[in-house]
Amino acid sequence: MEETIQTFTGQTIGYIKTLPNGDKEVRTFTGKILGYYRRGRNVTTDFIGQILYRGDMSAALLVLRL
Repeated sequence: MEETIQTFTGQTIGYIKTLPNGDKEVRTFTGKILGYYRRGRNVTTDFIGQILYRGDMSAALLVLRL
């Protein structure tokens, strides 16, 4: 399942794709990977795997880029 994330004006800023195992992949509107939510570890990481947050903060990766 893929969720489109938009600003209040309707501009698409990115996508969050939920994988079958519950993990999430966060991409910009151009397709660049920003990071992941790892459900098994309950952490949100950047694109190289460094832990940024505890819990599911996948949408924050997109919002912080604005």
